[in-house]
Amino acid sequence: MMIGTISKSRRATLSGAAALAAIAWAAPAAAQDQAGDQAKTSEASTGGELGAIIVTARRRSETLQNTPVAITAIQPAQLEAKGTLDIGDLQGTAPNLLITQQPTGSSAANISIRGIAFADVEKSFDPAVGIYVDDVYIGTSTGQYLDFFDIDSIEVLRGPQGTLFGRNTIAGVITIQRTKPTMTFSGKGEASVSSYGTFGFKGVLNVPLIEDKLGVKLFEFHQQTDGYQKHYLTRQNLGASNTENYGAAIRFRPNSSLDMILTLEKQDQKFESYMGSTMIPGDAFCNFVPAGACGGNLTDDIYTVYKGIDSPGFYKAKAATLNVDWNTGPVDITSVTSYRKSREHVVFDIGTNGLFIADRPQTYKQFSQELRFAGDLFNGFDYVAGLYYFESDYELDQTTTVFGAPAGGIHAIGHSESYAGFVDFNWQLLDTVRLSGGGRYTHDRKRYRFPLILTDPVSESWSKFTPKVTLDWRPNDAVMLYGTWSRGYRSGGFSGRAGTPFSASTPYDPETVDSFEVGAKTKWWDGRMTFNVAAFYTDYKDIQQSSVITAANAQGNETIVVNAAGAKIKGIEADLAIEPIDRLNLRAALGYTDSKFKGFIIGQPITQADGSVFLRPLDYSAVDPIFAPKWTVSVNGDYTIPVGQVDVTLSAGYRYIAAYDQQIAPDPALYGQLLTEGASDVPFIVPRNDPRVRSDPQNLVDLSISAVFPMNETGAKARVTGFVRNVLDDRGPSFSFAVAAYPNLWHYAVPREPRVFGASFGIEF
Repeated sequence: MMIGTISKSRRATLSGAAALAAIAWAAPAAAQDQAGDQAKTSEASTGGELGAIIVTARRRSETLQNTPVAITAIQPAQLEAKGTLDIGDLQGTAPNLLITQQPTGSSAANISIRGIAFADVEKSFDPAVGIYVDDVYIGTSTGQYLDFFDIDSIEVLRGPQGTLFGRNTIAGVITIQRTKPTMTFSGKGEASVSSYGTFGFKGVLNVPLIEDKLGVKLFEFHQQTDGYQKHYLTRQNLGASNTENYGAAIRFRPNSSLDMILTLEKQDQKFESYMGSTMIPGDAFCNFVPAGACGGNLTDDIYTVYKGIDSPGFYKAKAATLNVDWNTGPVDITSVTSYRKSREHVVFDIGTNGLFIADRPQTYKQFSQELRFAGDLFNGFDYVAGLYYFESDYELDQTTTVFGAPAGGIHAIGHSESYAGFVDFNWQLLDTVRLSGGGRYTHDRKRYRFPLILTDPVSESWSKFTPKVTLDWRPNDAVMLYGTWSRGYRSGGFSGRAGTPFSASTPYDPETVDSFEVGAKTKWWDGRMTFNVAAFYTDYKDIQQSSVITAANAQGNETIVVNAAGAKIKGIEADLAIEPIDRLNLRAALGYTDSKFKGFIIGQPITQADGSVFLRPLDYSAVDPIFAPKWTVSVNGDYTIPVGQVDVTLSAGYRYIAAYDQQIAPDPALYGQLLTEGASDVPFIVPRNDPRVRSDPQNLVDLSISAVFPMNETGAKARVTGFVRNVLDDRGPSFSFAVAAYPNLWHYAVPREPRVFGASFGIEF
């Protein structure tokens, strides 16, 4: 099934690109003198010393090198050079950062920072990593796998950020800021084409309505692809998608002290959701699938789909955000108000050739309000304080078919509320010593209804205070040393895919981390080189672990969440940026994580040959935590060569991601031993996860060449880029999952993007 009509979309896209090009060619001379916020940001980010990059990680504008936080600032130019399409391309660019797409949800992401992740698509679960777009928290993993365009800055904060970012930032934060309306006549547009029938267009147009006071920014993003999976018989491309994201941002700045931006946007995505089979003999479904669907490898074979049914899906979301900044003199007041609503529906068989079919319609909406106050209490003491409110509602109504027969389903209706108050401060104790810290008090409440299995609703509430203390010392302008202790907290909840009354009515508790970090930020060679390093130790308690177990219901399994374990995590991170000669920029990042479970014991139903079931406690303390590669390494460079009036830039990047497990799933090879031992209260030690949930080491190489040349005398310019992503065609799973255990029902995987060739043409004026 092909989603969308390529020829029609291409005609529309090319018409849009041609129109923007014509506008650029004839752009008035006034465009040369524009002085909008976008230009200011670019100058602050790239002009002068490497360490002069401006970040807003602590709700203040400060240089990267003077911020006592483990943070990576990613410049948009780095992403444009390699044809970046979505948030997944950030993977490996920051130390200990892992991002993969969750295939069973719409635009859903599995994100891990420093070995802390929660890989589940259900909206009853809170993400472990906070994603903020224009200061707005995205409250579910669905919708986090963002398309990238019109980006002004990206910052990755590692470690718990429970003071200024209070919603579920137990692992870290990725904050994304889009460009503000410039209130001058300006714009940019880009059309791109690449392998597997991929074609896209993105455009931004700024129009002034009242000079220096009122302006609007129109934006549009289109991306479509045929997909890179193949039907096992016809070899037809599968995995097509068609995404539209468009909207307008209206900016009103009546005077120098008040700035208001209202952003209205909509996302409309259609897609196919197919998984490759990674079943092996012994899996319950293995004897019923076509030859080849059982016993394949985890490299090339997972790109083949044993399609039983069409698997269409859609995701429709709309959002409104009002950002207000008011400088009253002694106090800066910021208000962020946001409403987001989505509707999605996906049908898939999860790699079973139609033996297990899930039909999952869902709705979701969230509202948030944040009010911040910032200023100087006295000389040498500045603060940020505020209040935060968040609420969300969702409904899932899943129906399931097993071997062609109706097998019930899941109906969950959830509501959550969160209230918080926070304060954060910097206190210059001495000329070279600064104390920073603060805290946030959060109160969460969740209420759920499960009409199919429970008569009455269930509810629970939790509260937590999360403090942070940092001490930094700057012996000179080139060195800053710091130490931090911080606490992170993630709310408890209910298992949204529970299949039994007991599981549905039993809440899981919050999880917490205590993180200790020491670091150094340094500048060398008159600012042409920066080197930052951090070491951390994390005490992770009451980990919320999702597990798929066999159950006595029509579906044969249920997904539950329990507070199963603790973990000790330690590691080292380093960032290097250097400009050894003019126009040559080199960047490198290295992350090491050592993560170990402690006391991870969970009851597992074991099914015997006669169908009877006994419960055996399994001790998972020896298995690897999920989404926690020991090493992440990246090296990137670009060199610009002036050729007359044309700037030619050569870019290359290498990312290494060590092997990691993607699910807590016991090795099926241990099934026979468990059957032999039978029922016992003595925990059975699981030495390893199922080998099929382990992603192999990844060696990802990206290359590009681009030329930027002037189009006229007013400052308009054009860019032509050719790129290759994954030059080595490194193949393997981006996501792999085992359904139930002892017995395993089936196993599936989704492949990562293979080698892609592409080119783009863009204009800016």
